[in-house]
Amino acid sequence: MNPDIRTDHELVAACARRDENALAVLYDRHGKVAYGVALRIVRDRSLAEDAVQEAFLAVWRQAASYDPNQAKPSTWILTIVHRRAVDHVRRSVRHGEIAERVATLEEHGVVEGLDEATATRETRRRVQKALATLPAKERSALELAYWGGMSQSQIATQLGIPAGTVKSRTFAALAHLRTALEQAPVLAAA
Repeated sequence: MNPDIRTDHELVAACARRDENALAVLYDRHGKVAYGVALRIVRDRSLAEDAVQEAFLAVWRQAASYDPNQAKPSTWILTIVHRRAVDHVRRSVRHGEIAERVATLEEHGVVEGLDEATATRETRRRVQKALATLPAKERSALELAYWGGMSQSQIATQLGIPAGTVKSRTFAALAHLRTALEQAPVLAAA
């Protein structure tokens, strides 16, 4: 089989046109390095594989929005891999924090037999309530960053504001969120 001689730029453009072969070639070219990046972040082979798979799925979905003026295709791909790996670490940390919190609550007799699903729902409820207290501008910056997976420069472009303003809003939102979560009751009244 002849190696594909298209450039990475051409392959990303082909992905935007839904050329599955182009994605396969990009994976063949960058998959090993992507896996290495993910593995250094998550430190678990299975999670690294998941992060790379999710990242290449994101490459497929976001290929039409790729801007060659922002970064080389390899840099863009590895940035997506990095974000997915960091997301995996955050989920692991959150999962560990939830389990630790449940254990502490059970130790102190606050709850008995609180299962993980209930603890997760309770945490989600508390976070949603805390998010609702944020000013709209701060909340939108956080949502675009954490749920939209956007970089600060992408958020700045999306909102039509300077990148420094995005950084300030994100910092302020996290501080307000932290305070709101510290003040929120641990469990909803039964």
